[in-house]
Amino acid sequence: MFTGIVLTTGTVQQRTAHGRDARLGIEAEGFDLGSARAGDSISVSGVCLTMLNPVGSSFEADVSVETLGLTTLGTIEPGDRVNLEPALSLADRLGGHLVTGHVDGMAKLVARVPDGRAERFEFELPGSLARYVARKGSVCVDGVSLTVNDVSADGFSICLIPHTLAVTTLDELKAGDRVNIEVDLIARYLERLQGQA
Repeated sequence: MFTGIVLTTGTVQQRTAHGRDARLGIEAEGFDLGSARAGDSISVSGVCLTMLNPVGSSFEADVSVETLGLTTLGTIEPGDRVNLEPALSLADRLGGHLVTGHVDGMAKLVARVPDGRAERFEFELPGSLARYVARKGSVCVDGVSLTVNDVSADGFSICLIPHTLAVTTLDELKAGDRVNIEVDLIARYLERLQGQA
């Protein structure tokens, strides 16, 4: 479980194919993994992965066929940057919202529009996922917990303040880029409980 509050960014150092799966080697910039152990969960741009071989500030992680097909990790290459967050502990502050790291799908950035000192990002999202995104609700974009400003039948917009743009990879996005989306956990369970899924 995560909060969507990115602790640091990292850079993919290597991508090794293992059949249809892949193993990523990631350098976590300024992040001491001294207390990390193999088997710990870590959010990599919103995807919950199992940390392997943590040494210093680097680690590896295996990525399954399903995850490669459902998330942006399918096209990630050495040199690409990622958002990183270690798993939540019971003593941590819940500054964002409850995030599982189980990505629901991808959205496409349609536009970036200046909005005061911030920027409004407009995303296109498949209707099957857009129904779970509510105005003033929470959504996780590439591992970042954000508040939804507006919604439409096939998309939503968020407003990113300068701090968020500075400490995450979201400022690197341009129109046409895809991002990992995790909709609000409560919305998914409510639908299931109502028997609509």
